[in-house]
Formats: sequence, structure tokens, C-alpha cells
Amino acid sequence: MSLVRNTATIGGFTLLSRILGLVRDVLMARFVGAGFASDAFLVAWRLPNLFRALFAEGAFASAFVPMFNRTIAEAEKLSGDGLPAGRRFAEDVLSVLFPFLAVFTTVMILFPGPIVWAITFGFRESGGAPKLALATELTRITFPYLLLISLVSLLGGILNSLGRFWVNAAAPVLLNLCMIAGLLFFRGHDDIATARTQAIAVTVSGVAQLGWLIWSCHRAGMTLALRRPRLSPQVRKLLTIIWPAAIGAGAVQFNLLISTNLASGFLGEGAVSYLYYADRLNQLPLGLIGIGVGTAILPALSRQIGAGNDTAAVHTQNRAIELSLLLTLPATIALMLSATPLVRGLFQGLRFTPDATQGCAAALTAFSFGLPAYILIKVLTPGFYARSDTRTPLRIAMVAMVANLVLNLGFVFLTPLAYVGLAFSTAASAWLNVLLLYATLHRRGLFAVDAQLRRRTLRLAAASLAMGGVLLLLNPHVDAHTAGALPVRVAALAVLIGVGGLAYFAAAFLFGAFSIAELKAQFTRRRA
Repeated sequence: MSLVRNTATIGGFTLLSRILGLVRDVLMARFVGAGFASDAFLVAWRLPNLFRALFAEGAFASAFVPMFNRTIAEAEKLSGDGLPAGRRFAEDVLSVLFPFLAVFTTVMILFPGPIVWAITFGFRESGGAPKLALATELTRITFPYLLLISLVSLLGGILNSLGRFWVNAAAPVLLNLCMIAGLLFFRGHDDIATARTQAIAVTVSGVAQLGWLIWSCHRAGMTLALRRPRLSPQVRKLLTIIWPAAIGAGAVQFNLLISTNLASGFLGEGAVSYLYYADRLNQLPLGLIGIGVGTAILPALSRQIGAGNDTAAVHTQNRAIELSLLLTLPATIALMLSATPLVRGLFQGLRFTPDATQGCAAALTAFSFGLPAYILIKVLTPGFYARSDTRTPLRIAMVAMVANLVLNLGFVFLTPLAYVGLAFSTAASAWLNVLLLYATLHRRGLFAVDAQLRRRTLRLAAASLAMGGVLLLLNPHVDAHTAGALPVRVAALAVLIGVGGLAYFAAAFLFGAFSIAELKAQFTRRRA
């Protein structure tokens, strides 16, 4: 397995999805804005999107993939063909997962009111009952996405285990294409009608993604039959380890949910939207780097640890962190220092006002402080999951969530930082999560930072700071053009990103941080 190749495959499709997501967000900012309708839609989308993040990018893959791989490997030792045993295990999981999700989704569609009120406190400071009614209506429309995307995560875990990473990585592209189509061709006459169109597009995209994964599994020879529910020993074990993995892997998402709760309940109109748009920009590098690396190393770590090769597992995680920091550190500096021209150039116009630009940029600066932490969580947690230890990340995530809640309450009620404080709390709690994950792995003798990683991190940090100096000089000149016509905006942002990128890579080569040939040789393990 080549870590770089699989990371590039996953990251490439994830990057395509994030770029399309950015196009979607640009269109949504223009046609829905950052106010009444957008706040309601984003709350309605938060619930199924939270479960999407838990299942598709965290808990289910973390628990299912190692067990699926072990089932196939053990069967191959006995019969020479492990796929039938893997299929039976997957069908047993599907037989339990599907009816549970169907019942849960039905209950949420019928009675969404209490949970929406609990998330928003009834929008007591920003719209009240009318906004709550709209958010409840939109939640009924979006919630089937949870059922659909959870089944997608099961099929995607199978394909990842079979080495077909690109298929699952390509599925989220369909979500963004459906939402973009809704905004371009089916939007309503006002922002509320357009928000309803977006809610419908979310569920339609779930149908499209599930169809894509079913077809891909069929082509891979892994067509699953829906059987009568059966709690086999393997399924019982999966259920035992998946719930702590869900909470542990979703710590960042739960922190964002807490932020949404406080922003919608106690801060002014638009606060939910400011946090959303800022987080979407912050998610671009996270999607490209963190999810790609984290997904790619889990099967490798599972095999290395299963073979008793702990030294190779430590090496894999060190190189994964190195690969992550290569792009994470400059992205962090760029998003923090150039937040205003980026937000203005991408979103400002029509319903997205200059005030919304300032609010979103301030939140983005705070979120970006935690960007390396968000990505390192994705790289460090597979060190536990590959050993079937989901409880330790759970305990650490709970500590981080409590810290986030305390910071959130302090910033909202004791300081004037408001939603900016919420974004900073999320970043700070992510750093606490990383420190505890690393300390635990190190204390158990399962991971240690090697000399190469220490050396490269210092050099990459120096190159990122050098790029930051260039951006500070460039920002005033670029920002003057980011509110102009579309071609002018595109040109201004291209100059900002292009010059910043060139400055970073030039400084990195100058400081000896990396060479392309060396990285390729270190990350690629060729098959005999």
C-alpha cells in the first residue's frame, strides 16, 4: 500500500467535493444570505449532517473496517477465499443497522419539534417562533438523509477494505451537485423558498449516493442481501465498540453542535450562519488532508499491528503526521491572516452583506487556530482504533467536550466575543484533544515523535511564517478588489493564493523542509 497514493486518491476526490461545496456555499450566500432563512436551514441540516460526520468519516469506518479486514483474513487462512465470510458479516451488520435507522428516522420525521427546540432554545434572541417553525419544517425534509448516508457508510467501508478508496471518496460529490442544481435551477422566489429547495436537495443527494455505492459494490462482487436481524457474536462486538467510537470521532462535530446551540439561542440573527460559512472554509484543508490521511492509514495500521509490527505502525503514523503538516501549517496561517479578503471575495454580494463578511472573517480566524488540531485528531485516533480500542478516544473526547462547553459559556456570557468566542472554544478544545491523544499513546509506548518529524515540523513552521509575512503585505492590495465583478474577484483571489503558495514552497525548499523525490521515496512501499 502506498500511503501517499491512497491519501491522494481520497484527498483528491474529497478536495473536488470541498470545491463543489464551496461553489454551493457561494451560491447559498448569494441566494439565501446569512439571516432568518439560512439560520433555519443550517440548524435543520446540522442534525443529519452530524450523523453523517460520525458515520461516514468516523465511528462506523473506525469500528467496521478493522473487523471486516480481520474476518476476511481469518477466512482466507482456512479456505483461501475470505470474501464470502466478509459478505456474511456485512449482511449481519446491515440486518441490524437498517431497521434501527428506519425506526429512528421515522420518529424524527414525525416528532422533530423537541429536538430542534433543544438545539436552538427556540431562537429566543434571533427570530423566535417563526424561525423555529421553519427550522422544524426543514428538519422533516432533511432527516431521511441520515438513513441513506448511514447505509452509504457501510458500503463505503466495504469498498475501502477492498482497496477501492476512490468510489467512497467520490460519493459526497453527488451531495454538492444536487444542492448546486437546486440553487441554480429550482430556487424559489425568496430566501425561504430557496431554503426549502436546499432541504429537498439534501435528501435527493442521499438517494443518489446510496445508488452509486450499491452499484459499485455490485461491480466489486459484494452485493448484500437484506436478511432477518441477527445479533451474531461479531455484530455484538461491533455494537460494543461503535458507540464510544461515535462519540470519540465526533468530538469536533459535537463541539460545533454546542456552538450552534448557543449561537441560535443567545446571540443575534446571523450568528449561526457566520459560524457555518467560516467552518466551511476551515473544512477545505481538513477534507483534503485530515480525512484522506486518516482513512488511508487505518487499514495499514490494522495490518501492521495485527502482524505484531509495532515499529512499522509508529513509522506510518509519523509519516502521516509529516504529510499532514506539509499542507496544514501554511493553510492555518493563510486562513488566519487573509480571512477578510477570502470571505469578501467568495461570499459578499446580494443577500450576504459587508457586515456578514466581517462577522464570518472573525469567526474564520478563530476556527483556523485549531486547524492543525482537527487534522492531527484524524491521524492519531487510528492508533487506537486499529487496536480495537474505542473507549480511550471516547474518554478523551468527553474531556475535550466538557472543556469546550465551559469555554463556550464563559465566552458567551462573560465576554463580548460572542460567536468568535464560540469558534475559539472549538479550536482550543481540539488542541486539548490532540494533546491527550498523543500523551496516552506515548505513555503506553505505542507512539513517539521521531527525529525526522521534529526536524521537518520546525522547518515547515518557519516556511509558513515566511509565507504569512508575504500575505500581510499583499492583503490590503487584494482586498480592495474582492468586492468587484466576478472576473476581478477571481483574479484577486488567484493572486493571493498563488503568490502565497509560491512563497511557502520557495521558503520550504530554502529551509530544507522537504524535497518531492524524498517524500515520494519515504511514503511509497513498493510491492514485490
